[in-house]
Amino acid sequence: MPEIANHIKEQLAQIPELPGIYKFYNADGVIIYIGKSKCLKKRVKSYFAKTPKWEKVKKLVCFIHDIEYIVTDTHLEARLLECELIKAVKPHFNSQMKNDQRYVYLKVADFNYHNPLAVIPDREEDCFGPFRSRYTLLDIIDSFKNLYPITNLDGAYQFEYHLLPVTLDKAAFAANRTCMLDMLTDTGKIDLFVQKLKGYMTEAATAYKFETASKYRDIISGFGYIKHGISAYQNLISNNILLNIPCTEGCKLFYVSNGTIRLKEKFSQPPGPKDRDCFIQKGKEQVVRIDLSDKMQIDFRDVLYSEITALPEDMVMLL
Repeated sequence: MPEIANHIKEQLAQIPELPGIYKFYNADGVIIYIGKSKCLKKRVKSYFAKTPKWEKVKKLVCFIHDIEYIVTDTHLEARLLECELIKAVKPHFNSQMKNDQRYVYLKVADFNYHNPLAVIPDREEDCFGPFRSRYTLLDIIDSFKNLYPITNLDGAYQFEYHLLPVTLDKAAFAANRTCMLDMLTDTGKIDLFVQKLKGYMTEAATAYKFETASKYRDIISGFGYIKHGISAYQNLISNNILLNIPCTEGCKLFYVSNGTIRLKEKFSQPPGPKDRDCFIQKGKEQVVRIDLSDKMQIDFRDVLYSEITALPEDMVMLL
């Protein structure tokens, strides 16, 4: 670990124990890393520990020449600001959120004999997503091939596991395609399908067919990944939400609508019912234009979704 320069020591001493984002610059004045923390001082100082926990930190520290930070009232705002800046700057040492144009979609494809699902870079008809990992999605839909053809008989899905994928004729492909569209447009039907998969997995394990059982387990996991990508934001987008989050000098209200923060306001004292009602009304009147592709929105919505679900119930109100 190289000796810490004096000006870096001075910068570290000035960083407050507050939430916010930090930026590391190299000697040419280029931002090489952007991060966030609930406690800026603790997080930034950790990069300069004698024995860093991660190899990436060892490489990064050698290039840090200057540090800047921005204090935010809440960790939620720090995470959203971090996401915004990473997308704008694309620092070298950041790996997540900066390459959203590489995100992909799951498409229920036209007739191709084997697989009614495809992975494509842009949204088309009968597409779902976006999803972050092309390779994860490809592996998942490849594992599904052994279940085809899937049919629907009186509301129940019929299928069996084949050691080798079955070549589908046009009629079987069309029926299979309809079943996939049904499940992907109504994730409750994915749950029904997964319940049947779990039954088959248990049967295989009971019969000591552990390799087959593990295949079912992987397929179940794959359907879980797809379901999350499709429906994780359903409650976030379909509800108006009031957040009441404590901060260093009081608390802050956030009005969330359609997966976006429309209004936020800081209060030095806990707001009473009249203050909340007034704030909610102002939030309803706000019109926020979001000029982001759905590939970009997925990261912001992930931040908002994960922060909301991590908050205590008394800080979250569905309106």
